[in-house]
Amino acid sequence: MNYNLNAAQGNAEKVSTFSSLKSLLQLIAHEKKNLLIATAAILLNALINLFTPLLIGYAIDKYVQHKDYHGVLVISGILLAMFLAGLFTSYYQTLLMGSVGQRMLFTLRNTIFNKLQTFPVAFFNANKTGDLISRINNDTDKLNTFFSQSLMQFIGAIVGMAGCGIFLLAIHINLGVAALLPALGILIFTKLFSPWLKKKNAINMQSVGNMSAGIQESLTNFKVTVAFNRRDYFRQKFNENNQQNYKTAIGAGLANNLLLPVYSLFSGLAQLIVLTYGIYLISTGSFSIGLLVSYIAYVTNFYNPLRQLATLWTSFQVAMAGWDRITKILKLQPDMETLQVAEANEASDALIEFKDVHFKYDDSKEILHNVSLKLYKGKTYALVGPTGGGKTTTASLIARLYDATSGTVLLDGKDIRSYTAEQRTQKIGFILQEPFLFSGTVKDNILYGNAVYKDYSDDDVEQLIKKANLDSLLAVFENGLQTNVSTGGESISLGQKQLIAFMRAVLRNPEVLILDEATANIDTMTEQLLENILNKLPDTTTRIIIAHRLNTIENADEIYFVNAGEIIRAGSFKDAVNKLLNDKRDS
Repeated sequence: MNYNLNAAQGNAEKVSTFSSLKSLLQLIAHEKKNLLIATAAILLNALINLFTPLLIGYAIDKYVQHKDYHGVLVISGILLAMFLAGLFTSYYQTLLMGSVGQRMLFTLRNTIFNKLQTFPVAFFNANKTGDLISRINNDTDKLNTFFSQSLMQFIGAIVGMAGCGIFLLAIHINLGVAALLPALGILIFTKLFSPWLKKKNAINMQSVGNMSAGIQESLTNFKVTVAFNRRDYFRQKFNENNQQNYKTAIGAGLANNLLLPVYSLFSGLAQLIVLTYGIYLISTGSFSIGLLVSYIAYVTNFYNPLRQLATLWTSFQVAMAGWDRITKILKLQPDMETLQVAEANEASDALIEFKDVHFKYDDSKEILHNVSLKLYKGKTYALVGPTGGGKTTTASLIARLYDATSGTVLLDGKDIRSYTAEQRTQKIGFILQEPFLFSGTVKDNILYGNAVYKDYSDDDVEQLIKKANLDSLLAVFENGLQTNVSTGGESISLGQKQLIAFMRAVLRNPEVLILDEATANIDTMTEQLLENILNKLPDTTTRIIIAHRLNTIENADEIYFVNAGEIIRAGSFKDAVNKLLNDKRDS
């Protein structure tokens, strides 16, 4: 399955704006009550704005021209009350929609993050971390901006325009048609322009994601950058990403700001038409000055929201572009499902068995082809071979970090795909070649993901560690369980990281313990400690060791040579050494 979100974006069928909006509104379906209240406030505010010009025109014709100051004061009082009511409804609607937007943002980010947790390792190999962060932070914020600030303004503008249009036609049909003709030009221009506008914003969002990915990569690998004195390399990469983002931002900015002057042009044209035609009607005696003032106000109130809609439509297109990027994640379905038990029945006398297993990463060449092997309970197995031969891939299939392209992997006589994630991780412990730690303490990291011991006190954990013969490893840390671990484990050495990963795996009492170069970054004495601990594990524990240092695998019960897509029993330790040496000479 292709998990590349950007590739999916390029190949996906075009989705209409209406369909995108419909799916987006489903996110806030539970806010129906608040949306109805906010809409009512918008409608009330729109009615106030609709009757204001009519009252002003009436006051001019009935009171101002006849110098009736009492009538002017009465109308002024009515207008003041209407304006105060409009102020209250506008503030309440803004407050209400701001809360709706924040709740939607909270829900959406949780939904995306929880969705990401369902994807296999292959998904994260295919997508840049920075781009995923940008989708969670930046793209969702664009949606929040639209919902909290623009949506009700959008509805208010539409309602206000519709009302003004009705009043324009009701007051004078011919003048109304003439006043509304420029709006037809705006509608046609917007229809033609919107797809291009959305595309420009989508490209800009992608460049923001790429820049975030580049920054994340630079900061993550900063130690290597300093060690090799290649700050210039990352400066160049950042400059390229920044230049690309600058170009796409300029393109999106020009597109986003083109609507406003075009709308202003049509608005000015409409006012000129009304003023010219209105003066002509007054000269013929079929129109009053007050009505012309009201009419110009209605035209202004009709076209001003259109200018506002230029900005709101831009915000809407930006939100839709962000939503398209988010839906790529939400619609993607992981293909590593848990099989039903009936589908998983197999017969095997081994703890782990590969049956005609083939595997490749996406469209790359096949890493393993037609592999069949059996690993039995309580034995120690070693996987050796050249770099890139498939040792870690084999271990990853055993731990179901990936699924076989074809063939079957059995665990305890059952298809490994039939186990839930909790069942599988309880049975299999995996010490990765590059262990990752979280910020906190040594204790937090040792007990990470272990629900059995999560409420244990320091004394309880220390007793647990002692019982598992791991106390000699804990003594390496200056403050024991409370030794601080910074983000990514940068406050401790790589060797200490591996010790923590080792303790974390052993305390789970797994049936299978996989060690992928677990002793590569520790000294000889500590390696001997680990060897003694491994020897004291229960007799039923199956150990699978991946190592380049030959002394690590000297005491293995069986050694397998992994290379060129095949896994071959190497025989004795001496045979394995000879095979490795011959392979190096051949290469």
